[in-house]
Amino acid sequence: MQFGPRDWAAREPDRPALIFADGATHSYEELDRAANRFAHLYRTRGLNVGDHAAILMPNDWRIICAVWGAWRAGIYLTPIATTFSGPEIAYVVDNCDAKLVIADVRYNDTAAVLPTAFGAQKRYFWTGAPMAGYRSLDRTLETLPDTPLDDEHPGSLMLYSSGTTGAPKGICRPLMTPEQAATTPPPFAKDLIELFGINSQTRYLSTAPLYHAAALRFVLATTAAGGVAVVMPKFDAEQALALINQHDLNTSQWVPTMFRRLMALPEDVRAAFKAPQHTCAIHGAAPISPKLKREMIDWWGPILLEYYSGTEGVGLSLLDSHEWLDKPGSVGRVIKGVPHILGDDWQELGPGETGRIYFSGIAPFEYYKEPEKTASRTSPQGYQTFGDIGHIDEDGFLFLSDRQDDMIISGGVNLYPQEIENTIDEMPEVAECAVVGWPDEDFGERPVGFVVRKADSPGTDEEFIERLKAFCNRRLGRTKQVREFFIRQDLPKLPTGKLLRRDLKKPSATA
Repeated sequence: MQFGPRDWAAREPDRPALIFADGATHSYEELDRAANRFAHLYRTRGLNVGDHAAILMPNDWRIICAVWGAWRAGIYLTPIATTFSGPEIAYVVDNCDAKLVIADVRYNDTAAVLPTAFGAQKRYFWTGAPMAGYRSLDRTLETLPDTPLDDEHPGSLMLYSSGTTGAPKGICRPLMTPEQAATTPPPFAKDLIELFGINSQTRYLSTAPLYHAAALRFVLATTAAGGVAVVMPKFDAEQALALINQHDLNTSQWVPTMFRRLMALPEDVRAAFKAPQHTCAIHGAAPISPKLKREMIDWWGPILLEYYSGTEGVGLSLLDSHEWLDKPGSVGRVIKGVPHILGDDWQELGPGETGRIYFSGIAPFEYYKEPEKTASRTSPQGYQTFGDIGHIDEDGFLFLSDRQDDMIISGGVNLYPQEIENTIDEMPEVAECAVVGWPDEDFGERPVGFVVRKADSPGTDEEFIERLKAFCNRRLGRTKQVREFFIRQDLPKLPTGKLLRRDLKKPSATA
């Protein structure tokens, strides 16, 4: 258990570990002591090895402390998206079997449902102003030791990824043993350190919410390796450029929507950005248009490093700028796991042939308490998939062409139509509905809704749409809102009753 902040706190206690955009800086000694307090919090509140906790918080250093504390106490910790609605938060807290919940007062409107829903089944702690049903996290932590537990055991993250059925799914892997933890970094940091070369000289800009798997894991990997992570509270294009220069950052991470925001800055602002120390701009989470990628390479030089992976962690490919210029549209060669392109009969396909993308060679994942969903992502050979379709060319480069399910990726955030449709269907005036992704210059894709009204629905179509938007606004998180609805007399279907989503992606669908 010597890997991570503890190791660096012993060597260089004053070494900066985390810097926030407002200037707040936390050393490795601070991080180490705070992680110990969180470990004691879990144990003194009755959580044993293998138990679960959940945290709902903005980009705050306590998230990083909470994860390192969970690592030392043998706890699975689940970060919850701050954009979730109250029912969505309650679902995750219930589904992951969290015995302890930490929430920030900024989400009081959505987190207030938890003590009412679960009562004494769980322990509740807040940060900020008081919240009904919650205890003060900071005051509680002050009473706990900042020294290690006597019986440390490695814990883990349990991150959630939504699926085609709409309900989020927890991705669970067995905990390491103490013997394994004595010789290797935590699994949430190890592969990133190895694959991306993160080390004590890494000065990393974190641009995204820390409930996102990639954003959180990269910050954790940076603190495991002794680097410094500069964390933005929320993304702002001009501030991101300023932070890179202010803190001499050499590594950063982005999604394509952020690149669009950067390219939309005034020309003089972009021209003034000179950062020779900034040598690696990692991006992923969503497809990027060739035009936008070329613009970024022209501006920043060949420092873009694209990856393809997912929360399930079954594989990862990498592609540097020079490779992309030779293979535009590729997501690179697979460097984690062994790729397999499988046809409809589960047979392996050859170079250039399109099929479902699977991986082997990685410890398999399970969706927590969802064996059927796990099976849907597992081939008869035991390979596992993110659910994408594509091919590998004769040089070993992977190309994505479609998605096995109907996921919408908007601004780097995965949106799942059926989850949104299930909410829309709850409105009494709705007869049928469908949600699909349309291309969007800014976000890559945006969700668009098609609705069949019931015959007794009153008012005009415009009035109905306003009521529908208000209905969804109360039940869905911010990123899942549908801003554009079209009223139809019916929805396109096969004779079997299956919805033809592809027909709704055509311009004629609005007619």
